[in-house]
Amino acid sequence: MRLPSLPRGLDRGPGAAVSVRCRASVAQTAGVALLGLLLPCATAVAATASAPIATLDRQGAWVSVEAYGPNVVHVTLAADKAQVLKPAGYGIITAHADDVAFHHTHDRSGDTFASPALTLHVDAPPPPHVPGITDRYFAPDLPPVRLQVKNARGETLVDMTDWNMSPHEVNGEATYQVGATFAAPADEHYYGMGQNQGSLGPLDLRGRVIDCKQWYDAPSGETVCVPFMVSSKGYGIIWDNPSDTHFVAGINGRTRFESKVGERVSFFVIVGNTPKAIYSAYARVTGKTPIPPKAAFGLIQSKARYDSQAEVLRVARTYREKRYPLDVMVIDWFYWTHMGQLDINPAEFPDPDGMNRQLHAMGMKSIISIWPRFERAGRYFKELDAKGYFLKDKHGKTVDGLPFRTDRAGALIDSTNPAARTWYWYHVRDNVLSHGFDYPWLDETEPDLVPDGYFFSIGSGDRYHNVYPLLHVEGVAKGMRVWKPDQRVLILARAAYLGSQRTGALFWSSDIDPSWEALQRQIPTGLNMTASGIAYWGNDIGGWQWLPQTTHATRAPLLDPSDARDTVGQNNDYPELLTRWFEYGTFLPTLRLHGMRKHTEIWAYGHQAEAIMASYDKLRYRLIPYIYSQAKQTYDTGEPFMRPLWMDFPNDPNVADLGTQYMFGPAFLVAPVTTQGQTEKRVYLPAGSDWYNFWTNEKLAGGRWVKVAAPIDQIPVFVRAGSIVPVGSDIQSTASKQAIAEIRVYPGRDGDFALYNDDGTSYAYEAGKGTTTRLHWNNAAGVLNATGGDAAFDGKVAGLVKVKGKQGK
Repeated sequence: MRLPSLPRGLDRGPGAAVSVRCRASVAQTAGVALLGLLLPCATAVAATASAPIATLDRQGAWVSVEAYGPNVVHVTLAADKAQVLKPAGYGIITAHADDVAFHHTHDRSGDTFASPALTLHVDAPPPPHVPGITDRYFAPDLPPVRLQVKNARGETLVDMTDWNMSPHEVNGEATYQVGATFAAPADEHYYGMGQNQGSLGPLDLRGRVIDCKQWYDAPSGETVCVPFMVSSKGYGIIWDNPSDTHFVAGINGRTRFESKVGERVSFFVIVGNTPKAIYSAYARVTGKTPIPPKAAFGLIQSKARYDSQAEVLRVARTYREKRYPLDVMVIDWFYWTHMGQLDINPAEFPDPDGMNRQLHAMGMKSIISIWPRFERAGRYFKELDAKGYFLKDKHGKTVDGLPFRTDRAGALIDSTNPAARTWYWYHVRDNVLSHGFDYPWLDETEPDLVPDGYFFSIGSGDRYHNVYPLLHVEGVAKGMRVWKPDQRVLILARAAYLGSQRTGALFWSSDIDPSWEALQRQIPTGLNMTASGIAYWGNDIGGWQWLPQTTHATRAPLLDPSDARDTVGQNNDYPELLTRWFEYGTFLPTLRLHGMRKHTEIWAYGHQAEAIMASYDKLRYRLIPYIYSQAKQTYDTGEPFMRPLWMDFPNDPNVADLGTQYMFGPAFLVAPVTTQGQTEKRVYLPAGSDWYNFWTNEKLAGGRWVKVAAPIDQIPVFVRAGSIVPVGSDIQSTASKQAIAEIRVYPGRDGDFALYNDDGTSYAYEAGKGTTTRLHWNNAAGVLNATGGDAAFDGKVAGLVKVKGKQGK
């Protein structure tokens, strides 16, 4: 039979095992569409097409070196030569290996691999010596390997001083604990490593030990492992191991990665003088971040849960009646008859096709939650069990729920199995999405059915603890792209791994508490997640967990709760909390109301709260031309557009550990209010720029802390001098064409902005079919010029300009 063409850059595991799996899968599924099954095969072929620049013998320790462009080197170390010759692991696009820029030299000091961007030197083995008395008992069996990476200026960025492979048994398997140790200069700062909700403000990971694993039950909120660390010294390290990994950041002069399971040490070093250089290389190694459909940037309305089709439509109509912009309605869990039935209960949703037609007529899209769990009473359990498509225990039996958590929500489909991925996608498509739903919400993608001690088709859950979110989500994403090739994929997903940004998913911080503390934790959490290459991150506005009907707050609430009793009970400060959270959410990549509350809509928390949230909802839509332009920049460069201050102000030491405020694109500095009753806030304005108060247009000098008024209807937002901010007309959803109503200029220096637009739904942008208008502000002349875009629009630009600002103190 004729096979479809194979997409590039697909997920896979170690090469030899994958190639065997591919042959078995294809043989077993002749006559079935092979989308999911061919993904591993394609990459296995790509993996065999490239070879390392060199494989070095260091007295029995093997070191493999390959490149992924001029500023990326991949280093693999093992005691077994066969292990270093295996390709990189899951999440890495091995087809993008590229060593053209490098040349290799050898002398008495060791081996040097140099490009115009970096130099990697692997030291020669040390000369033989007579073992001392301590060596007899405590010296490692592994031959020592030491290596350094320098930038183009000759500055040492990475100094690997040690590595280890310690034998032990995990889940019945003889394996190793593997790790590498690097020197940690006293002035180095560390960021990224996924989602860790342990901080109330500090951003720098230095001095912390990060348990990098998917962990739903983490005490401060779910952790998500994206093992990509970015250093203030101008480099990043991708740690290529999906097992539970500890990252020890700059403790006792050492930084260390250590993984629970492995037979080798594998990592990438990316060198770059700017965040753009680092993140564009990360995208080359793990995949580009696509532009989401434009609807993703509007308001997304969700609740745990809407009980019926009638309620969904009532909420949608109320938004339109009140003239509050809204783009997406979400149907959360238990619309089905059984977990894993993959059906829609006709008693509650008698006509889902008609419901979606009505939503579409109102200019709205829909998202529906789909779980990877299957209970025994469901119609597919026996079939999937017989096929071996579930997570298994050591006896080969299906794991059904988690007894330690009194979890009875069924068995987990094994999305590491390509045949299971294919089965899942087709049933999700035909049973659920085909009823007019636009996008899936793939919940439980950690998975929170913890795989440790159990077995996936590719190996033990301990060995592959962190890889499930990538394989599960990407299987559906690729299916959606084939099913509807002219409609952009959008998936709501709860966890991620290396490469997850390429799936078209929006990620969120999981089931957090509806509390001031949880809100406070979101800011540094999100900034390190976006620093990990996951640009589209957000959170449940208002918190997800059940809302206590009382409060421990001692300050008088800033908003009257008396007309919100039906929702908040005696939790008097919750309307204030939700409002502050919504203000913060307005300046997140995605704005989504959600929670296990009686009502989650913006009119359910009292008239005072409603008026403020409605105004921010409208502000969000006016900023869509600005935000959507940032999405194009992220696609082009890999840089996140919600980012910590150190990315934009690397020479200001005061921002190195500042995780309570951030940049939202190149213009906005946002400092959310996270304390109950607070009406003013200290905000740091970074050095190297003047700043304008967004609300008052007052101009202030940077390089200092300022006290800013923060009444309940304002959170501190500043605009950097030299910024150009396009503002759109008022619309009810992104389904409507939005004109540019004004172009705000904040003078003080020359400025540039690339205003981007396209159809908002298709993949035509990948072929360059969008429109980019390049705006340039000449500060000395006081003139804004437009070039490169639509000629008619360029001619109107002068009449749209509004120059802001008044001199402050």
